[in-house]
Amino acid sequence: MDRVGDLALFLRVLDLGSITAAARSLDLSVAVASQRLKRLERDLGVRLLHRTTRRLHPTPEGAALAQQGRVLVEDLEALGSGLRETGTEIAGTLRVTLSASFGRQYISPLLPQFLAMHPKLRISVHLSDQVVDLVSEGFDLAIRIGALEDSGLVARQIAPNRRVLCASPDYLRRRGAPELPRDLVQHDCLLLFGSAGRQDVWRLQDRHGEEHAIRVQGRFESNYGELLRDASVAGEGIAIHSLWHVAEDLRAGRLQVVLPDCRLATTAISAVMPQRRLVPPRVGAFVDFLVLQFGDAPWERGLAP
Repeated sequence: MDRVGDLALFLRVLDLGSITAAARSLDLSVAVASQRLKRLERDLGVRLLHRTTRRLHPTPEGAALAQQGRVLVEDLEALGSGLRETGTEIAGTLRVTLSASFGRQYISPLLPQFLAMHPKLRISVHLSDQVVDLVSEGFDLAIRIGALEDSGLVARQIAPNRRVLCASPDYLRRRGAPELPRDLVQHDCLLLFGSAGRQDVWRLQDRHGEEHAIRVQGRFESNYGELLRDASVAGEGIAIHSLWHVAEDLRAGRLQVVLPDCRLATTAISAVMPQRRLVPPRVGAFVDFLVLQFGDAPWERGLAP
């Protein structure tokens, strides 16, 4: 167990960037923490850390140990938490990163209910549309929208993510509504861009099952979906939106579905977790809660199929 404790200390040093901060977080003296790190290096026969004046960095051996050792430490912590929480309340801190718009619009209103269900639980929430490294940033869980990149993470779908083309009534009065996918090339299209570049090829399937890949263009683009929604409502063009994002705008008539007989590929809203054999009970409880709340895509109720 001493080696597991030393490994946990080593991981804490990497997470916090210094021995002093790690020692303080574990209620150790800096001298004791330094001795334990030296003992771990001596036992393994390799150097684990590069020491600079500003920050500690792992050696290649240290990086390999961190990658594989974190799973061991987290599994042991999860096992202990599970044993403690059997028949009792879920406790500890749930660290979660959320897609900014979905998190603010749908998950934030539910957090007081989840906290009330588990009075001994703390939640730390990070809102961002950027994909963060869950392991290095210390998150238990991420909620991500759309197709997931292949990785060493574990994903569970919490809801389908159906998408539509839409525009404001004012734009459609001025420019006319496209009748066929190829008509989109004559329109101002609002484009999303991200790490994969500008998403200017829109892929649709018509009512006959034929696939269309249309290269579109327009005068406005953004990496943030809220700005594209605002531009859509303001009459600046046609955009692709997830239904959860624009459901209220569609119900209120601020937006209308364009090319309703065509379909865009449905993706998913997913809970993404680090690869581990034992999922901490706090994480499993939160994912189950979200599936219960969103599994039937409640934002789609009352909208045309």
